[in-house]
Amino acid sequence: MTPEYSIIVPAFNEEDLLPETLANIRAAMARLEEFAGEVVVVDNDSSDRTAEVAAQHGARVVFEQHRQIARARNAGAAAARGRYLIFVDADTRISLALLGRTLHALDSGAFCGGGAAIAFDRKLPPGPALAARLWNLLSRMCRWAAGSYVFCRRDAFVEVGGFDERFYASEEIHFSRALKRWGWRNGFRFIILDEPAVTSSRKLDWFGSGEMARYSLQLCLHPGLLRSRDGCRPWYERHNGR
Repeated sequence: MTPEYSIIVPAFNEEDLLPETLANIRAAMARLEEFAGEVVVVDNDSSDRTAEVAAQHGARVVFEQHRQIARARNAGAAAARGRYLIFVDADTRISLALLGRTLHALDSGAFCGGGAAIAFDRKLPPGPALAARLWNLLSRMCRWAAGSYVFCRRDAFVEVGGFDERFYASEEIHFSRALKRWGWRNGFRFIILDEPAVTSSRKLDWFGSGEMARYSLQLCLHPGLLRSRDGCRPWYERHNGR
C-alpha cells in the first residue's frame, strides 16, 4: 500500500541517537491508525553504523554523499512515496499529538506546510533558555519552521524546489518563506503548531553556550558564511570529530 505520508530523517553519524528517535517515531505512527506512513533515513556520508542501525529499525535507507542538511532532506524527499512530507532531525522526538495535528492540518486542505514549537530534552542554562523562548516567539510571529521539525505537501515541496542547497544552515527559514509564498498564491496557509518537538541540547555540551552564542552572532553579522560548511561548524561537526 502506498503510504500517505513520509517521515524523512537526515542522519550524519547518528548511530547512538537514531535507535531512540526511530523507536519514538514508530510508536507515534503505530497509534495513528487513520494514516499509513513510512520512514526514510538519509545516510548523509556517515562513517559509523547509521545506515545499518536505520535498516535494523525498519527504515528505508537512502544515501547522499555530499554532507549538507539541505541535500540530505531533498534526497529523502526524492525517495519518499507519501503525498505529505515530514522532516524530523535524528536527535528529535515527536509525540503522537504532534504527528496527529500535523497530518490533520495537511489533510484539511487549508495548509501547505508548517513547523512546531521547539522544546529541549533538559532544563537549559539561563542564556540558552532565553534564546529558545525568543526563537519560539520569532517562529510564531514570522511563521518560520525550525529545522528539527518541518512538514509540507509534496506538490508544494516540488514546486518551490525543495530546500535551497546554496545554504549549509538556515535552509529551513528559506524553505518556510518559499512555502508561504507558494501558499499565498495557491490559497493555503503555513502554520506553526503549539505542540512541541523535543530536540537534543547536545551542542551545548559539545561546544558550550558561549561558543554557540558566538557562532550565532557571527552568522547574523556575516550571513555569507551560511553558504559554507566551515562557516556552520556546529551543525556539521560531532563532539568526537567524526
